[in-house]
Amino acid sequence: MKIFKIFRNDSWVKPFLGKYRKSLCWALVLGFITFFCAGALMFNSGYLISRSASLPENILLVYVPIVLTRAFGIGRPVFKYLERLTSHNWVLKLTSELRLKLYQVLEKDAIFFKKDYQTGNILGLLSEDINHIQNLYLRTVFPTVIAWLLYIFIVICLGYFSLWFALVMLLLFAILVILLPIWSTIVNGARQEQQKQMRNQLYTELTDNVLGISDWIFSQRSLEYAEKHIRLEQKFQKITKAIRNFNHKRNFLAQLVFCIIAIVLLIWTSQYFPGNHGGSANWIAAFVLAVFPLIDAFAPLSDAAQETNIYQDSLIRLNRLQDEQTKRTLNLERNEKKIVAPYTVKIKSLKFKYPDNAKLLINNLDLKIVDGEKIAILGKSGSGKSTLANLIRGDLTPTEGKVVLNQEETYKFGDKISNYIGVIHQAPYLFNTSIRNNLSIGNEGASEQELWDVLERVGLKKLVVELPDKLDTLVDEAGLRFSGGERHRLALARILLKDVPIIILDEPTVSLDPVTEQEVIETFIKELQGKTLIWITHHLQGLSLMDQVIFLEDGHLEMSGSPQKLARDNRHYRKLLAIDQGF
Repeated sequence: MKIFKIFRNDSWVKPFLGKYRKSLCWALVLGFITFFCAGALMFNSGYLISRSASLPENILLVYVPIVLTRAFGIGRPVFKYLERLTSHNWVLKLTSELRLKLYQVLEKDAIFFKKDYQTGNILGLLSEDINHIQNLYLRTVFPTVIAWLLYIFIVICLGYFSLWFALVMLLLFAILVILLPIWSTIVNGARQEQQKQMRNQLYTELTDNVLGISDWIFSQRSLEYAEKHIRLEQKFQKITKAIRNFNHKRNFLAQLVFCIIAIVLLIWTSQYFPGNHGGSANWIAAFVLAVFPLIDAFAPLSDAAQETNIYQDSLIRLNRLQDEQTKRTLNLERNEKKIVAPYTVKIKSLKFKYPDNAKLLINNLDLKIVDGEKIAILGKSGSGKSTLANLIRGDLTPTEGKVVLNQEETYKFGDKISNYIGVIHQAPYLFNTSIRNNLSIGNEGASEQELWDVLERVGLKKLVVELPDKLDTLVDEAGLRFSGGERHRLALARILLKDVPIIILDEPTVSLDPVTEQEVIETFIKELQGKTLIWITHHLQGLSLMDQVIFLEDGHLEMSGSPQKLARDNRHYRKLLAIDQGF
């Protein structure tokens, strides 16, 4: 089966098999003993009932079966409890380490997940895939191994009495152990795979739409979204119903096979242990009744087999995640070079589109940004401005073309790109900790004097001095105690502490009033003097301070030049300037 090939090359689950092999072996042994006790209990009970009904000459003839019945009756729940305790403890240890490993992978490669995964995909990894690995053992590996051990044990024991009858039971139990599981895998396995994919799709779409619920409501299309979600849910329920109906039919056949096994066993024992009362005839009920507890051991095998399609998909996804991380680590180690000033960004024949979108967001763009240049990138919403910023910083990989920093492609820098390119976003985030800690994100080794100096540079020293605990004053969650302009100044302070040569301003003043916006822009220009400045914006205030202005339209470069040259020679730019100034 495909899952064995996948499991052979697995780097997520297989390493833990050796680490916890003792617990795994104990869980399997205890599981076998549990069903052995259940069968032995019914075996002794059947013999005891028959023997007691035949008026034994001496009570001692039934004393041993009475003691064994009591022993196996107590042993069955005890061993079952120990088996559950051991197996679940083993699986919980395994999944806790798997979750830790997944969190470490996600945290280490967080910079790349924006381009490779949506939020719903991450939820699918965290919720679905780890849970499937857990169920791989609880619902597939443990029941299957235990059932095969019982299968072999039963055939060997019956072979002691009759070789031909052992072969008959070998074939009958093979229907339960081999034939029905294969049938379930072929028919229901594909349905369960489809069910899992639809569940992941529900995760992705529901997460995406919940995050954007306000836009659905404001566009008066909330009912359309609800209907779309209901249709997807109905498809999911239809597949679930088909799986359930098939399971009912298959389980009926399994019960029918057990009925045939019991009848065949009854016929054989009546032939092998002849007699009317007493003697060897007492073994007939013992053998027949011993079959019934085994239903619980063999019945789950079909469900266990059909779910292997789900498990193999989860193993593939997790191992692909590990392979991608290893590949990135090797690439970063291979490409990690110390680049030195002057720092030049070159964009060559750049094209970009997201994997699930046919539209090019950036289409054949060429641009050069020299060291110390201040460039503004304009364009209406959806024109590709923020996408271009992400490509420059290496958060996205070009579909075609290159974005290079001193001849090195930016996406290959990984986390090291933060040593060269800093970003101030529209809504800088302040953590619910002290001002000192919020500033130290830019430079953990900064001294207190350096913190005060940078606050003075961004115009916040007076404000912080007047706070009760000064640098140790706690910032409210998300920095709500500070105004928008103050949060942007604190973000600038972080960048100044980091002292990177290239700064991207991703529409940092979009939510500010005109007066505050002008003050923040002037502070940025003054304090970032000498650094390369890439300013993403959609209106023209402060552009006179830039060296170059480019305008993007649907991913294309529509116009470029100095603000003075554009204002003099470009009619479209003059029109935009007049609109922005309210004329």
